Amino acid sequence: MSIFRILLSVLLMLSLAGTSFATERLRLSTTTSTENSGLLKVLVPPFEKNNDCRVDVISVGTGKALKLGEAGDVDVVLVHARTLEDKFVADGFGVNRKDVMYNDFVILGPVADPAGVKGSKTTSEAFSRIAGKKISFVSRGDESGTHQKEKEIWQAAGVTPTGSWYMEAGQGMGEVLIMATEKEAYTMSDRGTYNAFKKSKTDLVIVFEGEEGLFNPYGVIAVNPQKHPHVKYDLAMKFINYITGPEGQKIIAEFKVDGDPLFFTYK
Repeated sequence: MSIFRILLSVLLMLSLAGTSFATERLRLSTTTSTENSGLLKVLVPPFEKNNDCRVDVISVGTGKALKLGEAGDVDVVLVHARTLEDKFVADGFGVNRKDVMYNDFVILGPVADPAGVKGSKTTSEAFSRIAGKKISFVSRGDESGTHQKEKEIWQAAGVTPTGSWYMEAGQGMGEVLIMATEKEAYTMSDRGTYNAFKKSKTDLVIVFEGEEGLFNPYGVIAVNPQKHPHVKYDLAMKFINYITGPEGQKIIAEFKVDGDPLFFTYK
């Protein structure tokens, strides 16, 4: 056999071996609040190691995360807007939704609290005070779960926020916190991202918290393989079972930043 044929055979075998041992990839669309918290950096690696795969994380707002699922551009979604999640499943785009974790939303503002939000009894009253004094407010403005909750509160307050005081960033939670800090403005955040940022990236403080309506649950959903046969449904279900099972729930429950828990589990 000529040297050329030997080399060709070796290259072919190497190529086939590379194909056989190629790492499987799972595409996960999730919220910026989940990514900004730092949780995925500790939650994902054990899954990758145990399943010999890579998880490609696409961090966007909940609305966009679900749109990626609708288009079949991801295999699984991890989001926090129950109404949108239920519609995603009802419309046939997602299957096997499971609860993963929860925290809550908080209203943040400057220490001086120029709108007097701390004296409010409800979130709608807090928002009314901000709008009444036209104190700067930075909104996600990106159809994320946080933005959905914010819009619900404005509606309950009977306020249509307009004018130069109301700024729609169209950015993730981390970017919005930094923007609101720079402008000494109010904003609404999930507690997890705020806890991750408060020691080094923002001097905003919680001016309103604790109302039942600020509960913030996260759910995970597999993209329906009957809609998109190419999705990696089996691997998606392994991921779902992992983060809702004992190992994943333990990692989530024990995840803290500077001693502060960012999420709470159901188990």
